[in-house]
Amino acid sequence: MRGADGYTEAMFTMAKLDDFMPASPPLRPIPTWLNDALKRMDLVFARMYEGDAKGGRPSIAPEKLIRALLLQMLYSIRSERMLMEHISYNMLFRWFVGLAMDDAVWDHSTFSKNRDRLLEHDVIVGLFNETVEAAHARGCLSGEYFSVDGTLIQAWAGHKSFVCKNRADDDAPPDGGARERENWHGEKRSNETHESSTDSEAKLFRKSRRTGALLC
Repeated sequence: MRGADGYTEAMFTMAKLDDFMPASPPLRPIPTWLNDALKRMDLVFARMYEGDAKGGRPSIAPEKLIRALLLQMLYSIRSERMLMEHISYNMLFRWFVGLAMDDAVWDHSTFSKNRDRLLEHDVIVGLFNETVEAAHARGCLSGEYFSVDGTLIQAWAGHKSFVCKNRADDDAPPDGGARERENWHGEKRSNETHESSTDSEAKLFRKSRRTGALLC
């Protein structure tokens, strides 16, 4: 028998947010060590708000901000505005951040207002160090060396910007036009002797013998 396409919402729902979470989602084990690390950083958070001890409206808990930023990284959410939109309707995200189903989410501008405060007190660095210490205590670290084939991000610099390091800077105009007219054909170039005039961090890399070297 075909079921009816109806929708009736109950007036009251007797359920906790945790009841909707699967037994083993990818995020389930993370809060265990994350909340322990945040508790050990309580003194750091207290120093962050010492100047506001005279009063004022309570701020968003820094622990919630950090959990939300971790979600943004794990799920590659491209903006904080979109992050807050996801948290508003995604029960898994609400559970991870520490918001109840009926709690209002904060405005995305809260991240901008608190970013300098987090950087000033090295909160992210402290969280990373606490995570490493917790992993070491649980025997999750290894001294074994391994290598991976990482993806190279192509630089926004052309081959003609890759010039000799000992070339006098006075010989090139500010716009770099003379460097583009330099005759580098047949010249052996390397990262030790040459550098990009437009992107100092760009280096020559070759993925295989069949492809030419690229600035990445």
